[in-house]
Amino acid sequence: MKTMTCKELGGACDLEFHANTFEEIAQMSQKHGKEMFQKGDKEHLQAMSKMRNLMQTEDGMAKWMESKRKEFAAKPNKQ
Repeated sequence: MKTMTCKELGGACDLEFHANTFEEIAQMSQKHGKEMFQKGDKEHLQAMSKMRNLMQTEDGMAKWMESKRKEFAAKPNKQ
């Protein structure tokens, strides 16, 4: 099991996500982002705006996702 924080995944807080795969972590992060969006959390909304800007470039999001996959892979496994 590996751990990444909301901030490490482009978010705005130190909430930790724990999962065995990057895809699981990404899903947890998305769910958290949606919850923060519904709450109108200003810091998360700003982080989401940055992510939207990243998606505007043709391969920006793909490159970002690949870099996060590599970051996840490099994390130590924890019991």
